[in-house]
Amino acid sequence: MVGAKSGTWIYPVICFFFLLASLEVDALGVPMTLLHSAVAKGAVCLDGSPPAYHFSPGSGSGANNWLVHMEGGGWCRNVEECLERKNNFRGSSNHMKPLSFSGILGKSKKYNPDFYNWNRVKIRYCDGSSFTGDVERVDPATNLHYRGARVWLAIMEDLLAKGMNKAENALLSGCSAGGLASILHCDKFRSLLPASAKVKCFSDAGYFIDGKDITGTTSIRSLYNDVVNLHGSGKNLPSSCTSSLSPSLCFFPQNVVPKMSTPLFILNAAYDAWQIKNTLAPSSADPHKSWNACKLNITSCSSDQLEKMQDFRSEFLRALPASGNSSTGMFIISCYAHCQSGSRDIWSGTDSPMIDKMSIAKAVGDWYSGRSVVRKIDCPYPCNSSCRNRIDE
Repeated sequence: MVGAKSGTWIYPVICFFFLLASLEVDALGVPMTLLHSAVAKGAVCLDGSPPAYHFSPGSGSGANNWLVHMEGGGWCRNVEECLERKNNFRGSSNHMKPLSFSGILGKSKKYNPDFYNWNRVKIRYCDGSSFTGDVERVDPATNLHYRGARVWLAIMEDLLAKGMNKAENALLSGCSAGGLASILHCDKFRSLLPASAKVKCFSDAGYFIDGKDITGTTSIRSLYNDVVNLHGSGKNLPSSCTSSLSPSLCFFPQNVVPKMSTPLFILNAAYDAWQIKNTLAPSSADPHKSWNACKLNITSCSSDQLEKMQDFRSEFLRALPASGNSSTGMFIISCYAHCQSGSRDIWSGTDSPMIDKMSIAKAVGDWYSGRSVVRKIDCPYPCNSSCRNRIDE
């Protein structure tokens, strides 16, 4: 029998575990695999530590289906920025902490009906180049390793050995810098899997455009030029693009997607928070910081700033692939957001953002399964009342 005193703490504990059982997230965390065997191949994080991923095995009808998701987290464009990453989880697996799965990686059939029982993988991001870098030489003064492409291939080989070589269905996905990686590596991913498998790719907040800033300059080009040169990315970018354009321009999806052969779904906010902050109104173009309040909260934007953001939306829409390709799916929502597939409440919650009463989860699921052609482009801000206008990075 439980006494009154002990019951005061036992009952809350019981309630807590019932709550965990009801949650859609893998609340106790998903185990992390450190790929020590990759170190001998030079496939390492910026600091030389082994790459890592989290793996939740599939079951039932999803046992031979694979969802491989790449973590985001920007890029490092120079030695100083990469050195800073060495001391945190963006550049070293020594600093990575356990994480849970939710959203597109969630295990609930109710909230993630198309992918809940697949083999679900999250690749940690520790190279700073969207998994494209490969420089052999390591400067002993910095001990920085630019090996993102090797990391990606080493993890793919490990997953293939774990059963992905027998995949019947597969989806390569990612958010932000990982969403860009899902585009840049899409056709390569397709080539690694059985010819009989249905293979597609999904980019969340990874469609970074070659856009102009508020001064009319394409300053974003300098960022990608620095990344490509520092990490030696050129040889690992799609040759269908680099055969006609400089490698740094092949970091922009608008120059890659038209020549891709694997079906792609593009999930993006038309007013992508990262691109508004770094492409439209970077600090270099706003020395007086007049955009600071607007970049933090879209409701604080002046009428002139909103007009420039509407112009950015128009430029973004023009950069999307032509509507003639039915294999390309889209969900371009008029929210001020960045990354919308990683949490249940945005992915498929009862009050998740929608276009034409369709949630993101349903749009992606319908497109992947072939239930319908999905090409949703929202009306301009502020028409969509379902928007959270939040940044989920």
